[in-house]
Amino acid sequence: MGYENQKLPELAMDLQEKSTEEIVQFVVSRYHEDLRKRIPELILMAEKVESVHRDHPLCPQGLSALLKQLNQDLNMHMMKEENVLFPLLSSGRGRMALMPIKVMTLEHEEHAHHLEKLHQQTKDFHAPEGACTTWRTLYNGLQDLEKELLEHIHLENDILFPRALTQD
Repeated sequence: MGYENQKLPELAMDLQEKSTEEIVQFVVSRYHEDLRKRIPELILMAEKVESVHRDHPLCPQGLSALLKQLNQDLNMHMMKEENVLFPLLSSGRGRMALMPIKVMTLEHEEHAHHLEKLHQQTKDFHAPEGACTTWRTLYNGLQDLEKELLEHIHLENDILFPRALTQD
């Protein structure tokens, strides 16, 4: 599983025609702001499922801890993008951003590894038969998180960063 196999949504495809600043603004408003809201909600659901269903053999014990680690990693990553990398890119100094881009790309690979762990922890987001609404909602939310995070990574790695590196 990797971001390479993901297709950009049509809206993101339209971004290929936009300026670097417009793409940066799209990434922050569409993906960063959403991740900051979405993951804490998923953590709360995971804690509830782990608490209520701790005796169930398919209970995803440790899922909330994994989500907390992902949340912490993503928050640090987004802070670096918003405070260091994106200002460089928006100002047209993309070639000066080679090292920060390399760091962000490596961190994107780490995020993909977190997603693989989520798959393992949740049996590929398949709630057991008879699972409660919270458990099913949690797994649906994790699927949505994966889809959006992979789109986000693809947009940055395959459109934004290559474009930025050609700027003077």
